[in-house]
Amino acid sequence: MARAPAEDLTRRIDNATAVALVEGRHGDPFSVLGPHVRARTGTLTALVPGAAHVWVLPEGGKATPLASHPVAPELFTGPLAAGSKYRLRAETVNGDVWEWDDPYHYGPVLGEMDEYLLGEGTHLNLWKALGAHPVTHEGNEGVHFAVWAPNARRVSVVGDFNHWNGIANPMRLRGATGVWEIFLPGVREGAAYKYEILGADGHVGPLRADPVGFGAEHPPATASVVRRLGLHEWRDEGWMAERAPLQNVDAPISIYEVHLGSWRRVPAEGDRPLSYVELARDLVGYVKDMGFTHIELLPISEHPFDGSWGYQPVGLFAPTIRHGRPEEFAAFVDAAHGAGLGVIFDWVPGHFPTDAHGLGHFDGTALYEHSDPKEGFHRDWNTLIYNYGRTEVANFLTSNALYWLKEYHLDGLRVDAVASMLYRDYSRPEGEWVPNVSGGRENYEAIALLQKVNTFAYRDCPGVMTVAEESTAFPGVSHPVDHGGLGFGFKWNMGWMNDTLDYIRREPVHRKHHHHQMTFGIHYAFSENFILPISHDEVVHGKGSMLGKMPGAGWEKFANLRAYYGFMWTHPGKKLLFMGQDFAQGAEWNHGKSLDWHEAERPQHAGIRALVRDLNRLYRETPALHVNDSRPEGFEWLEANDADHSVYVYARKGKASDPMVVVAANFTPVERRDYRIGFPAPGRWSEIMNTDAETYGGGNRGNLGGIETEAKGWHGQAQSAPVTLPPLSVVVFRQG
Repeated sequence: MARAPAEDLTRRIDNATAVALVEGRHGDPFSVLGPHVRARTGTLTALVPGAAHVWVLPEGGKATPLASHPVAPELFTGPLAAGSKYRLRAETVNGDVWEWDDPYHYGPVLGEMDEYLLGEGTHLNLWKALGAHPVTHEGNEGVHFAVWAPNARRVSVVGDFNHWNGIANPMRLRGATGVWEIFLPGVREGAAYKYEILGADGHVGPLRADPVGFGAEHPPATASVVRRLGLHEWRDEGWMAERAPLQNVDAPISIYEVHLGSWRRVPAEGDRPLSYVELARDLVGYVKDMGFTHIELLPISEHPFDGSWGYQPVGLFAPTIRHGRPEEFAAFVDAAHGAGLGVIFDWVPGHFPTDAHGLGHFDGTALYEHSDPKEGFHRDWNTLIYNYGRTEVANFLTSNALYWLKEYHLDGLRVDAVASMLYRDYSRPEGEWVPNVSGGRENYEAIALLQKVNTFAYRDCPGVMTVAEESTAFPGVSHPVDHGGLGFGFKWNMGWMNDTLDYIRREPVHRKHHHHQMTFGIHYAFSENFILPISHDEVVHGKGSMLGKMPGAGWEKFANLRAYYGFMWTHPGKKLLFMGQDFAQGAEWNHGKSLDWHEAERPQHAGIRALVRDLNRLYRETPALHVNDSRPEGFEWLEANDADHSVYVYARKGKASDPMVVVAANFTPVERRDYRIGFPAPGRWSEIMNTDAETYGGGNRGNLGGIETEAKGWHGQAQSAPVTLPPLSVVVFRQG
């Protein structure tokens, strides 16, 4: 049978369909574009914006012109034998010519199992299905793009490869999944792209970054960037296999919290922040030298606004390009592991910003967020709140958590603003929040999400730790899910932090009236697995630095800070200290500039740094100070009521075979000689830490290396000894 002329073939695409295609209103472009058999005749249809002429180039044959549709001139159709391999060539009215491999020739990339899991909302490896992946598909190299937009009428991927024209590459909708996909041959890693979406309301919204994009342009540019996962060759098999005991409740965990953009900068190069490569050398080396066990990173998932410190992310799957490429971030994590350090990632599932290229009203509807602002808008931060009850959104967040743990070998997640997730009335006045189905304030859906994230994190990523920043008394935050808890490994102890900072900022003469603030934390210290946090939140927004909080002048400020650190490191609970406080930076933290490293060389500041280094060593090497951080048998008050002298004395205990430790704190600027302390065992007790030591900037007053007890009952103990308590100091004695 003879082929029909091209003119006849164009008529087989009705005018309404043709116009819908060229106007970007057609929801099923693959049903028209590419090769098809129409009326038993092989045909080819191509939508080529800007072209005046188009030819099909069959493999082994000669170029054949395609005919322009009479009412849609950018739509071209012509004969093509079924099953033929071909390329396309186009020419503009100005004579510009280009060739390309037709993406509408290719079948789907996502398989049936992907489609099933996506439709069910249970694809825990979501990033392997969605996003932009360089692949070889049907024998050719290119990039597979896939995005969830279930209410969209049309989704197109745009970039330099198609002149950011949303008409050029409309995508294929995969049934009921709500996922749109396309394979674009010839696109390579490094290409910038976004999605153009014709929303459910019939309007084209702003171009959107990829919710599952693995890279991004450098802010203020906002496009996603095609990045290949898995480029880094990991060398941390030993660490990954052995990290579990280093991150459980018995371990000495001391965390250095870092904002990568302001830890250290390079003045000679425009004051730029360090790269991941430089941080792998300098930051890892510094943290190792200081004796911390972990680095905690303020959020490094891509975020448009520097001033959010990363807490308003848009690219949840993209390490920020501010410091380098994804594989360089992976190398940074690998370097930390090589130095014996864990890396914790600040994860932000509580809200997302309203930036036009982000998730808000993504497909023309409230997709990721609640439609009701009483549920979906965060008043404090002018951000949007995830709809945790939507299965696909919960899956998006759960898989994102697993992505960082699996793809980048991160050792833990610190989950930001958990309290804002747990309560529907968080920071909302009466009448401005929606009760749960029981009429209460708890957010059942957020609770279920957190339990799911923790369950899968601990199941699928052996040895990880998860940490909740939770500022209320919500029960069971660090209790197992199967016991009704949220399933976190640890919880920040915000109550301890608030009470002790309020105490230490007071003039010593007034401290006796607030004595209970330093003892109250023990009443609940073992209700959760706590971390004692002196975080970035305590040294910004006019709160001053840790040194700036201390009362007095000159030596007293430094002595107060040394005593506070001594109390913190010997108190039950794991430790966290924000950068700059390790050398007592005088100014509060400024995210836009480097830490004041020149101060670290001054004697008093160097003394604080030496103290923190030695406290970390003492904490690591002394089982009594860490083994029972989360158990009541690890702590005993010896003197909790001496408010008049502002003295506190307590014992720390590990296993029965571990030497005990006795800690004495004096929070007045008065030296106390012959202050009698009861000791829980007779014999020699060595003085193993004195924050008044000269090497730390103190007056070198103390107990000449230790004491011998005498059989005189005191503090409920059968033996005791008179000791010297230097002014504004903490002294630590170890049994034996």
